[in-house]
Amino acid sequence: MSVRSEHHHTVPLSVLLKRELMSEKIEKPEIVHGQAGQSKKGEDFALLKSDCQRMVGDGVYTYSVYGLFDGHNGSAAAIYSKENLLNNVVSAIPPDLNRDEWLAALPRALVAGFVKTDKDFAEKGQKSGTTVTFVIIEGWVVTVASVGDSRCVLESSEGGIYYLSADHRLETNEEERVRITSSGGEVGRLNTGGGAEVGPLRCWPGGLCLSRSIGDMDIGEFVVPVPYVKQVKLSTAGGRLVICSDGVWDALPAEVALDCCRGMSAESAAPQIVKEALQAKGLRDDTTCVVVDILPQEKPPAPVPHQKKPVKGMLKAMFRKKSSESSSIDKEYMEPDVVVELYEEGSAMLSERLETKYPLCNMFKLFICAVCQVEIKPGEGISVHEGAENPQKVRLWDGPFLCFSCQEKKEAMEGKRSLDRLSSGSDE
Repeated sequence: MSVRSEHHHTVPLSVLLKRELMSEKIEKPEIVHGQAGQSKKGEDFALLKSDCQRMVGDGVYTYSVYGLFDGHNGSAAAIYSKENLLNNVVSAIPPDLNRDEWLAALPRALVAGFVKTDKDFAEKGQKSGTTVTFVIIEGWVVTVASVGDSRCVLESSEGGIYYLSADHRLETNEEERVRITSSGGEVGRLNTGGGAEVGPLRCWPGGLCLSRSIGDMDIGEFVVPVPYVKQVKLSTAGGRLVICSDGVWDALPAEVALDCCRGMSAESAAPQIVKEALQAKGLRDDTTCVVVDILPQEKPPAPVPHQKKPVKGMLKAMFRKKSSESSSIDKEYMEPDVVVELYEEGSAMLSERLETKYPLCNMFKLFICAVCQVEIKPGEGISVHEGAENPQKVRLWDGPFLCFSCQEKKEAMEGKRSLDRLSSGSDE
């Protein structure tokens, strides 16, 4: 019997023991945030919650939530979303899930929470709307859901830049222009008379520059609240999130926003970014910035002297300071500084966003409306796939199911039923 000799890359016991000792310290990051803003219309609002908890058996899991709500045509939608969106998202997550299951269920729950918030707000008869960038941090996993043109940018500890939100401006998003026109809306510029068209592309009726938002009931339900969702896992070296309204992003590229505050604490970085944006273009709109640092617990950030043009990797020094005791062996087996994408989906179709495959589908109760979470009696629920173009590819009896009012909402968003629309403009 021949034995094939293979070279196995082994890890020294001393490194394994050190890893085990360190794992307890770095299992959960330290979350530090800062916020700043300058008001022009008073329609930007931020949600900052760094100590949310959920009970699982005898244990307690903590997570952090940061939201930015940039209202237009009034502040009602932004305020309502700030006060209700988190509860609607959490309510859509089945109870008693372990950590991995909870994170896997989060993208679907975010979709349900956004749509329910929009649906509930519509009942108030208000005509305002809001963009939303909503960030949930659990351990080293960051999940971002967004509608509109506020944005969230991540810079990892090694200096890589990652865009965690989508821009739903009609001017720049061809896919959304096609979706709106196929759903019964019109896309064009403002006509000033005589055939002259000015300004950015807007959807009509209503004149909104965005294709997705919460609210905007006077414009038409082809402007949908279904969010783009991206979920990533950071290395234990951490990173920095910059969440801003368009008052910042219309003035600064992401690289400039990150560079101008490099080495500063989150608390100092947020006002520095706002200051830089105002210097670039002045106060043309509400300008709001939230900076969140995700840091290893055992080594808080040390201030680094401000440099206008730093090397891209300098952020690493801010998030993880090298120990004088570390050896070349430790460096060889150190966890690589990488950001891993876990999930990404931007479809506006609820049938695609609420569909879940095994084993995730088993986490959600079958006879609960997938959006508003009301109980549905067997035989009364309407499959989210009802009216699908290829019904032979889905089994309607497998769900997910919607209650009657949520099915109406779905059909309206897809342009499958007529709507009463008011033609009033918006200044977003």
